[in-house]
Amino acid sequence: MGLHQRYARILSRAYPSEAVPAPALPVFIAGRKDQEDEIRKKLSALFEGMMKAAYNSGGAELSIDILSDPHVRDFINTHSEILDSSFERTPMSDAMRRRLQRSDWIFSGMKTFHELNEAFPSMLDENGDRKPFERFLNDVRSIDQTYNSNYLRAEYNFVIASAEMAAKWEGFMQDGDRYNLQYRTQKDDKVRPEHAALDGVTLPPSDPFWAEFYPPNGWNCRCTVVQVRKSKYPATPHEEAMRLGDEALQRDSKGIFRFNPGLEQKTVPDYNPYTIRRCRDCDIAKGKSKLTRMTPPDNQLCRVCQYLHECGELKSEIIPWGKGTIEISDLVNRKDNDFDRLIQVARYFASQGEEVFLSPKMTRPSRFDYDCIYGSLKGTIYYGKCPDLRIGEHWYEHEGFISSNPKNAFRNMMGHGLIQSDRLIIDRPDLTERYMLRSVLGRIEKGENIQEVWLREKDGELTLLYKKTDG
Repeated sequence: MGLHQRYARILSRAYPSEAVPAPALPVFIAGRKDQEDEIRKKLSALFEGMMKAAYNSGGAELSIDILSDPHVRDFINTHSEILDSSFERTPMSDAMRRRLQRSDWIFSGMKTFHELNEAFPSMLDENGDRKPFERFLNDVRSIDQTYNSNYLRAEYNFVIASAEMAAKWEGFMQDGDRYNLQYRTQKDDKVRPEHAALDGVTLPPSDPFWAEFYPPNGWNCRCTVVQVRKSKYPATPHEEAMRLGDEALQRDSKGIFRFNPGLEQKTVPDYNPYTIRRCRDCDIAKGKSKLTRMTPPDNQLCRVCQYLHECGELKSEIIPWGKGTIEISDLVNRKDNDFDRLIQVARYFASQGEEVFLSPKMTRPSRFDYDCIYGSLKGTIYYGKCPDLRIGEHWYEHEGFISSNPKNAFRNMMGHGLIQSDRLIIDRPDLTERYMLRSVLGRIEKGENIQEVWLREKDGELTLLYKKTDG
């Protein structure tokens, strides 16, 4: 069974009376149809870029290398940020928030790979010939609608509930077993009969019941848990509570919803519609294995999962700046001598509306670590290098060199910089722009590939010295 059908079947189990359940789900931005339309528009535009990347990737089958493509990364990041926004104002510790956001990112990555994998066969027509891109894109638009509208509604609502319950669990843990926890439904006609049977179940937080049956216990589950005094609400016998829990989740034959988001610090369980059953007990998902020391698994989805977990460990801070954003990798050394100058560069381009990413200096990085950050360089002469920052889709190298001889300084900055990237940002030496431009053109005449050269001024402003044109 394809994922599309598998997911629809899972949703239909949660809403057995509905022939087509997904469109009937609530609008996922708290009833704001205009915001949902804006999200759909943004995701659709990114979906087109992602499909173009897949179309241009070549090969007989989809490779996990596609996840390194900037268009695909943009899609994963945006989808993840949409899910993150559901609990933006939910009070919780910074540590819990970061872990929940990491869970969203990994979930979004797995979902994105499924979309790509489902779309990939549509590149060929009935004769086995490659379709024109526009026809291919038109043929896969239904995938965008299904995954990023219908399914996203259910996923967004589930993440809201998971994050709220994770935050509650964090508060419960501060009191330990001083109070009991009590399961409660909304007590209206929308409550599922199976969940209604759990209403009033009361147990201490340490009881194993809460590891399996803590809400949310299904798509759009509105159940909650509250603290109660032990003197007023006696504990439910453990065996009885477990029996009621098993009955409540009997439709969840795959055991997807048997998880505690607060205990696991995840918005979505490891085993979900985009993963496989073995994910439930996998050391990668549980964070028990050093991923870079493991032999890549044979199963493609396992390799995707391993890659995403490794990249999830490197999730960065994103700072809005002007019309754009500045993303700073957690591996960046903010005490490095170049950091302040790179921030100046990042602010300049972000103020112009660019998305800027500051990358770390990686000495002999492992393959997975490197590809998580610099994977888009694969297939270029710069693969294996570590340029300083990415602006939009392009990598740039910053060079600063102090010398009593400005000509030597300029020559060294150009020479060192071009080893890392064909787009350079150099600290302005005490030379005329005419001299520097003539030097750049001389290098090009000798066969060096130079796309751009920028001068960083002392006040942080940038001046474009050279940019290659198509002509």
